[in-house]
Amino acid sequence: MQGPETQPFLDHARILVTRPAHQAKALCDLIVAAGGEAILLPAIEIVPPDDPRTVHAVIDRLDDFDLAVFVSANAVAYGDDLVRTHRGSWPPALRIAAVGRRSAEQLAVRGLPVDICPAAGYSSESLLADDALQEAQVAGKHVIIFRGEGGRELIADTLSSRGARVEYAEVYRRRPPSEGAAVFSRLLREGWVNVVIVSSNEGLDNLLSMAGAARPRLLQTRLVVISERTEAHARELGFELTPCVATESSDAGLVEALRACYAPAGAGGLE
Repeated sequence: MQGPETQPFLDHARILVTRPAHQAKALCDLIVAAGGEAILLPAIEIVPPDDPRTVHAVIDRLDDFDLAVFVSANAVAYGDDLVRTHRGSWPPALRIAAVGRRSAEQLAVRGLPVDICPAAGYSSESLLADDALQEAQVAGKHVIIFRGEGGRELIADTLSSRGARVEYAEVYRRRPPSEGAAVFSRLLREGWVNVVIVSSNEGLDNLLSMAGAARPRLLQTRLVVISERTEAHARELGFELTPCVATESSDAGLVEALRACYAPAGAGGLE
């Protein structure tokens, strides 16, 4: 028998999952288990760098670093593959930090033990609050941040202000999806989307472009997001309903955010 926390509550609601396809299965499975219909339509594609020589040059100096920070599960996958392909192995003395639970789990699967990870929150801010990353611990240390091209500068700027020397290993890049816009626009026009789960500001911008003439329908659709930054961005873009913000950027956290914005069927469904 299902307990209260696992009992289906979505009442066949159609939830659009916009994560890259290779990262979406677990979340889609949880949505189905919660009684919803998961519609996979990625808003971002993750691909290797155009020119890997720059990141290869950084990886060649990996023994010079004291700490590696991974900002996402993509950074783990692409970074680990590049390191093992280009130089064979990781330096045994290199300490490892992960911003989120999914990143830490992926590192563990790949045999890379995590030394620093937020106990809760799973954000750049939460990571930077860890005792191991305060000025007394990082001053004079050499830090490499594994990430995609571009992105937030908060971790690098903060660690630099605390006396660390920081460099990037930009191991992948993001781009708008090459297909799916026509399908997305049709789903919106025909009222087939009840909730959209979006993981980043960039993904939200891409969705608006993909919506085309159905943009007004998208702006009336409920969002579930993983950060207050994306919630604020949605308001700036003109979304009419207040997005539901996950308390942590994990699959389980997103489903709990769905639960928080979803009323029992007898109370009329989505609030």
